[in-house]
Amino acid sequence: MEGKKFQKTIENFVCEHCEKIVEGNGYTNHCPECLWSKHVDVDPGDRRAECGGMMKPIGLDKKGEVFSVIQKCIKCEHQRKNKLVKGDSFEAACSLF
Repeated sequence: MEGKKFQKTIENFVCEHCEKIVEGNGYTNHCPECLWSKHVDVDPGDRRAECGGMMKPIGLDKKGEVFSVIQKCIKCEHQRKNKLVKGDSFEAACSLF
């Protein structure tokens, strides 16, 4: 069985939840201000998901020293984790506890 293959996709976008202008770096997968994203990938970076629903942050996960936001699509209920990175809103992350 073949594992997920990451595809680096550099895209700037306007967050459809809070309207922040976000500069993508090829690894950007959520808004750093509100932590919402969009259900656009089947495998990371591939942009093959047909859903297109908004991914709501619903919780936090911690593995070692790495925190991830848990998101759930408000359209199809698909869930995924996205690592928090430098520049993500500490206040938004704390509100998920």
